[in-house]
Amino acid sequence: MNSQEPLNTPLEITIGTLLRQRGMKLVVAESCTGGLISDRITDVPGSSDYYLGGVTAYANEVKRRVLGVSAETLRSYGAVSGETAIEMARGARFALADETPVSSILGISATGIAGPSGGSPDKPVGLVWIGLSAPEGESAWQFVWEFDRSGNKAASAEQAIRLAVDYLRGTLSSIDSNH
Repeated sequence: MNSQEPLNTPLEITIGTLLRQRGMKLVVAESCTGGLISDRITDVPGSSDYYLGGVTAYANEVKRRVLGVSAETLRSYGAVSGETAIEMARGARFALADETPVSSILGISATGIAGPSGGSPDKPVGLVWIGLSAPEGESAWQFVWEFDRSGNKAASAEQAIRLAVDYLRGTLSSIDSNH
């Protein structure tokens, strides 16, 4: 973090500062958050300097066709899984790269069950997977929120941005370089 940046700086401002410092761009792949992550990022003036764009892939067919999530992943693990979250984040990096090299793009994703229905014993309402795809590797993290639909979406967006900030700060506890 920039030493002049106050501790209470909103994450969407912090991520912009860190992306600029690292010379990186950000892309987002969203399902359960419905564009909320992108909305928060683009609320910051000047975000066009580091934000390339996002894909709201609510339906599995969009996850497959636009983001390249494999049909086998969706069949074996489901749309709400760490595997799908990683493929979404990776897919956004490749789908939205053009003049910007993929090696300088960070991708984040969110897929889950916002509620109030749609849950099951194995995958309850509030279950969300956040994926991160970076040049050094990829990982996904599972969360179970216990809010209403809006709260689950907000918590998921906050956590996705927080994980990206942690990655950019070099404080992320784990990133798998085997993907």
